[in-house]
Amino acid sequence: MPTPRPVVRMRAGAVVLALCATTALAVPASAADTATTAGAHVAAPAGCLDPDVPLSVEERRLTARLPDAADPTVPAPRTYARTVIEGGGFGGYTAAFTAQLCRTRTLAGATALAERSGEALWDAAVRRAQSDDDAVRGDLPASDDRPLYWTRVEAMAVLRQWDPRGGLTDAQRTELVTTFDKASRGMFDIDLPRGRDVVRVIVSGFDVYTLDGGTTGPAPGTVGNNIRHGNPSGATALSLDGTTYRTDDGRTAHIEAYTLPVSYREFAEGYLEDTVGPFMKPGPRQVDASLTVSQAGGSQFNLEQWNARYHGVSPGNDGLAPCARVGGVPQLALDNPACTIQVVDRWGGGDGLTDPPQWTTASLPVAEMIAADTGADVPRPPGDTWPDPDVAFGVVWNTSYTQFTDCASPVLTTFNSPPPVTYPPATPPVPPAAGSCSYSGGGGNYLSNESAYRNTLLRDRAGLDIPAGHIHTPDMQHFETTFGVTDPTFDAWRTSIAAQARNLVHAVVDTTD
Repeated sequence: MPTPRPVVRMRAGAVVLALCATTALAVPASAADTATTAGAHVAAPAGCLDPDVPLSVEERRLTARLPDAADPTVPAPRTYARTVIEGGGFGGYTAAFTAQLCRTRTLAGATALAERSGEALWDAAVRRAQSDDDAVRGDLPASDDRPLYWTRVEAMAVLRQWDPRGGLTDAQRTELVTTFDKASRGMFDIDLPRGRDVVRVIVSGFDVYTLDGGTTGPAPGTVGNNIRHGNPSGATALSLDGTTYRTDDGRTAHIEAYTLPVSYREFAEGYLEDTVGPFMKPGPRQVDASLTVSQAGGSQFNLEQWNARYHGVSPGNDGLAPCARVGGVPQLALDNPACTIQVVDRWGGGDGLTDPPQWTTASLPVAEMIAADTGADVPRPPGDTWPDPDVAFGVVWNTSYTQFTDCASPVLTTFNSPPPVTYPPATPPVPPAAGSCSYSGGGGNYLSNESAYRNTLLRDRAGLDIPAGHIHTPDMQHFETTFGVTDPTFDAWRTSIAAQARNLVHAVVDTTD
């Protein structure tokens, strides 16, 4: 395994200092718990917010409560969102943000505030993730990715209900919320340096997801415990953003990271392309490796080889699934744009790519990533089932995929399944046939697959010969308690997954020419 690297954070600070000041402005419990505006959870000045503006599906979860962990017959004393936000030390963020927004008189001013505040939230979350537990505010571990998500959603609800004099059109309101959303995901702060001796890397993670359902309790008005979910890919992104280290050949590796939403609309609007695409264009800051990361299951990392254009089987965090099964039968992609990934016009959709390829292929250094033994020095969390006890998790080259046997028939055929856990495989995998219609890549046909497809399609469009591909992590949702917000086992899985994910990213960097 590569020698652990000293990691340096390279982000500067006036905006971050401003946020740190705002996070000290804790929201009183009474205001947080009795606010009638679901998104704000603060006592907003009269006339600043319009509670009649409907919130999004994600924002409506802000009022959800779990059963109390000590006594499940009664609701927890605070909403789940506020518990996590305050546990991450961001308890006063939304109150301060709302106060600033209510002093803003113009849409241009609100847009500038949204961008500054979103970037500050991202930067504070990154700094928290890269600190020691003893140095962070709140009672949740530094590595916990959930405070960023729930603070972002809470602030977005405030923006959505902002009621300036003269009002907003629906388009203006959406654009304002989108500006904050992108800024708070690190999409605006990617800053790759120039230089021949620099390896420039971009890594994505994802939000929490599958927040509805789960085990319920007897307390009235409470929700299932799936709302507690975190995402180790998001935790990995926070821990990597802005870090540098010296490679074995003496170059400086510089890693930038961002997080993606778990919903289809933002992908269709070009969130990923707008973030990564500029750095795939020729120039002194062109990226040398672009990786997407998300959560899967089990106790292994999967290096996904083939990505499918088909998408939409499972709903996103917004509850929408553009291509859900009909009567239990997959919809055909043929002449059905809702079931196929569409290229954004500004990234080639109007330039001969209205019908992009059915498959894209990873260009990861698979052999080197597996040989790096990235799990050797990572603690095995409780319940880890990978058969080799000397590593935390296995690393598998996942070459499986599923296609429509006939593009005009819903019959499916799966190839290379299950993929062998040893590398190289005894038998070379069968690649997708020319002219085949995709149904799912090795990483499925959800948004993780879509992130992989869009990222590698960008690489192909740019004509780059760089490592690009998708890393699927193990599942981190392992709790000791039924309704506790966190516990040692849950934290151990996140910590170990993120540690080995960082090692895998470093293994890619160290093989980059």
